[in-house]
Amino acid sequence: MSASRLSLALDAPGALPPEGRILVIASGAAGDLAPLAKERCVVVEGMRPAHDALTAAGWSVVPEIAEATGDFAAALVLVPRARAAARAAVAEAARRVRPGGAIWIDGQKTDGIDALLKDIKARTAPSAPIAKAHGRIFRIDAGPGFGDWRAADILPAPGFVTRPGVFSAEKVDAGSALLAAALPARLPARIADLGAGWGWLSAAILGHAGVAEVHLVEADHLALSCARRNITDPRARFHWADATRFRPARALDAVVMNPPFHAGRAADPALGSAFIASAAAMLAPSGRLWMVANRHLPYEAVLARHFREQAEIGGNGGFKLLSAARPLPTPRPKG
Repeated sequence: MSASRLSLALDAPGALPPEGRILVIASGAAGDLAPLAKERCVVVEGMRPAHDALTAAGWSVVPEIAEATGDFAAALVLVPRARAAARAAVAEAARRVRPGGAIWIDGQKTDGIDALLKDIKARTAPSAPIAKAHGRIFRIDAGPGFGDWRAADILPAPGFVTRPGVFSAEKVDAGSALLAAALPARLPARIADLGAGWGWLSAAILGHAGVAEVHLVEADHLALSCARRNITDPRARFHWADATRFRPARALDAVVMNPPFHAGRAADPALGSAFIASAAAMLAPSGRLWMVANRHLPYEAVLARHFREQAEIGGNGGFKLLSAARPLPTPRPKG
């Protein structure tokens, strides 16, 4: 979101009511909320790094829309990339804001704001959009007409549920399936699944002999909530955490992961590299890492910096399966 775009919108007379709470649905979308009054806002932000940054800056933040309780005079929806998630955010704002209250909807063209505007025009009359910085912001009035857009369970595989907006919500990710099939029949006792998502890979790990506990580490609160529903095995441990910063109470025997490599729409291999460094830091000296990555990503050099042993153990045209063992000591900061 462009702060200048929001500022232009809020400069209009009557853009926001003078009193009352404002619901901000961030849904992982980047945004500068500076034009809003902190003391009036409740921000829904389920991505742990963004949630923590907003909290540290003094905003009132909750991880999921269900926790944004009470009465709201207005709302701001920052449009996420997933179309179903964007529609669900609009539906929640329309349901929770007082009838007739202002709902401002902001998003980038690359995230589908134009398509969402077209969909909304079929149901109500939005204000003229303000276009700036490759995006648009416009207003609708709260009220009925969006109930069928509310989020509903998705069934990506037998025995599993997801929700709109989580990674690979419609089906099992192909890389995760490839990795699960390559794991040895017997696994070490204490394992972490970094970037565990809605839990499919962790559930597969729990089906192997030797496993005593699996730590599901996931930054997306909604995805982790799905994982809690999907996995009832008492050996599962759930952590809402940034995998690049997570450290277990004691060293682990193994890490299994399918790390992300995008920040928004931009490819960011540094994110996967940070996952590798974090995995090495949480493993015991004899620990092992199994991971899957898109074939073009240059993770071998990163693995060599953090592990004494590494090898490619399989894959296909799109993915490579990598194994590493015996992590090198993590350098201590100087000073």
